[in-house]
Amino acid sequence: MRERRRIGRVCVITDVAVQSRFGHVELAELACAGGADVIQLRDKALADDVLISVAREVRRVCDRHGALFVLNDRVLVARESGADGVHLGLDDTPIEAARSVLGDRAVIGATAHSLAEARAADRSSADYLGFGHVFTTSSKARATPPLGVDGLARVCAAVSIPVLAIGGITSTRVPDVMGAGAWGVAVIAEVCTADDPRAATERLRSAVDAGYSRLQ
Repeated sequence: MRERRRIGRVCVITDVAVQSRFGHVELAELACAGGADVIQLRDKALADDVLISVAREVRRVCDRHGALFVLNDRVLVARESGADGVHLGLDDTPIEAARSVLGDRAVIGATAHSLAEARAADRSSADYLGFGHVFTTSSKARATPPLGVDGLARVCAAVSIPVLAIGGITSTRVPDVMGAGAWGVAVIAEVCTADDPRAATERLRSAVDAGYSRLQ
């Protein structure tokens, strides 16, 4: 059995749909400078060839800062751009199919919106789980209600892989999600729409580090 690769605790998802001031590369630079140890590039609109070029630049930013770089969904783009791996939604490429393309060394993240989906991801070769949305979020249109800290706690207790809480995560909510058993957090709006994305990431980093210290 392959050894699952470790994921960081502060994942910033770059998004140019929720704001237009910063591009993916700028957001990655600011977030890494603020302490993000995972950058996820998310762009549903760019053509593969353009996304490969952008992803290679983000890869270089992450290399300079020692951060992990994962691409949202596009498995072949991840391979061509030298990304560390991919994060897959429930309707994206199946986890094992992505694993066959990217190999055992790739980091693959799974998505879950329920306990059943979380358990299915845990049985796969996924390295970590993004669970949410935990709180109401402005970055995506959601028809379903937030799953809450209690739902997060049930998932964290039921799976063996690290869980990143996502959806409406702010620095003030970090103590609650860390207390529920989350390994870390994944954010979009908290950083991407902030007046100062670097400072916003620094606040998240401090809150996550403090939450982790309290659990020791």
